[in-house]
Amino acid sequence: MALTCFLLGLSSCKNNFEEIKKINQFDALPIGEADTIRVVYTDSTKIVAILTAPKNMDYTNQPFPYSEFPKGVSVVFFDQDESETYVKADYGILYNRTDVVDLRGNVRITTPEGTDLRTSQLYWDTNLDWVFTEENFTFKNQDYDIAAQVLDANKSFYKITTGPLVGSVVVEEEL
Repeated sequence: MALTCFLLGLSSCKNNFEEIKKINQFDALPIGEADTIRVVYTDSTKIVAILTAPKNMDYTNQPFPYSEFPKGVSVVFFDQDESETYVKADYGILYNRTDVVDLRGNVRITTPEGTDLRTSQLYWDTNLDWVFTEENFTFKNQDYDIAAQVLDANKSFYKITTGPLVGSVVVEEEL
């Protein structure tokens, strides 16, 4: 009797498990695919950024919409003086609802002032113009030569918070 109840319970768990697997199955098909893309972003007829990528997968038809750049992405940002900041990564994904960009693999940012940031993964909140990572990174400019884990900074790198540092930092005393 106990064996029969056990077997019935086991078979009903298996059926529930199969249903759960079906619920959690994710078969996302993109709404569009593009090869060798170049997107120019403008603001009042002024170019503010140019995005290029060898491949783009558009999943904006999903419950949590996103656009994926599986073969890498490069972006050139232009400031008011038309100086160029370069962002490059081996992989990128833009989450449309949150406007957060996830860059992975050989992420590099270089600015006209000589800033050079390198890491394996970087998140960028486009609404707040804020970048952050919990991965190891290197950051160099005229005042800093930092290697650390954990970075939290504004897009101009004027405000930087890091984890434990390795490297040198120029500090000015306030009087």
